[in-house]
Amino acid sequence: MARMASIAGKAEALLRTAVVATTPIAGGDVCSATRVRLSNGRNVFVKTRSHVPDDFFSVEAAGLRWLGEEAGGVRVPEVLAHAADCLILSWVEPGRPSPDVVEGFARRLAVTHAAGAATFGAKTDGYIGTAPLANTPAETWTEFWATRRVLPYLRAARDRGAISPPDAAAVGEVVASIESLAGPPEPPSRIHGDLWSGNVVWSSTGEGFVVDPAAHGGHRETDLAMLMLFGAAHLSRLIEAYNEASPLADGWLQRVPLHQLHPLLVHAAMFGGSYGARAGDAARALLTARQGAP
Repeated sequence: MARMASIAGKAEALLRTAVVATTPIAGGDVCSATRVRLSNGRNVFVKTRSHVPDDFFSVEAAGLRWLGEEAGGVRVPEVLAHAADCLILSWVEPGRPSPDVVEGFARRLAVTHAAGAATFGAKTDGYIGTAPLANTPAETWTEFWATRRVLPYLRAARDRGAISPPDAAAVGEVVASIESLAGPPEPPSRIHGDLWSGNVVWSSTGEGFVVDPAAHGGHRETDLAMLMLFGAAHLSRLIEAYNEASPLADGWLQRVPLHQLHPLLVHAAMFGGSYGARAGDAARALLTARQGAP
């Protein structure tokens, strides 16, 4: 297999090991992804992107390490090295998730969430894809979600013309009513923050590894809502197993659209399309459910 000189050079410089072969990997929307075989026989994963902020990959590396701290929690690839324009991780050989594998992942996710965080937010700001995320700590989750997640991307989507005035107004009404929509308060959970199905790598060893985090102290329902937004393998088994391991508060299913507002608005701001309308629909679903509540 031929060597991609630039990728091989980065890996050799950071790992101080010769590269034998490089293989591009399809599927990366944000970064270029490459499987690299080293002279010692080991495979590693290299992701690269030029012209990103200096902390782009260091924030990701720190998030992976933080998520992987808790014994019995979700598996993460080992961070081997990083630089301003690349990140090198241990290679996870892909596999297919069985219902039992997904159940095990759900239970590990509950352990990670229960490890908690010092506050809602994080010590440093982060990224979701290439988009910035403000992580300035807040005293409550409702304040954090409204002011650090929903409102900034509502403004960005509105500025792009990617959300209609009625849909934007519905989202604004949700923000104004968030205290009555958020359910019972919970302490900060240690969450992935961008846990859609593409950020779970199912391994040949029968485990789920999480990648590409937007890690912070948040609400555990956010991770579950992300898995539900774009679909996940054996989703009903995953949710059932999680709820057995760490029971969710009453009414959590009705709150799913609240936790999906931010990713929908991010997609609206970045890609346009129907995401603005979907955010409006999610907001109206919340408001309608509130009106129908006893």
